Amino acid sequence: MPILTILIEDSKTIRDALIPTMAEMANVQVIAVADTAADAIDALEAHKAAWQLAVVDLFLREGHGLTVMRACRDRRPDQHVVALTNYATEDIRRSCAEAGADAIFDKSTELEAFFEYLRELWASPE
Repeated sequence: MPILTILIEDSKTIRDALIPTMAEMANVQVIAVADTAADAIDALEAHKAAWQLAVVDLFLREGHGLTVMRACRDRRPDQHVVALTNYATEDIRRSCAEAGADAIFDKSTELEAFFEYLRELWASPE
């Protein structure tokens, strides 16, 4: 079964590359996309019974990914939030963890680790 995912990313170029790659590498099915924090929170709420994974960029067209992560704090245990950013400094990683991210990956250098995380997470019993 595919991992039902909401992708929060403001770059159309990255979205267009990431969606088919996530499908191929980790059996991800993107059910909604958003490029602002407000649209992301709306999408998460609209699909709250369905989504299993939220992939969140930090710097959005409007708003911030940390706001989105904080809005997910009351999610079900089987729902996971992953930060995927170009700014994975130690401070950013700490802020993401404090905001509720389950994992943080650098888009530039950790994509394979991101895909491996997804494969392992959904291969193991919850």
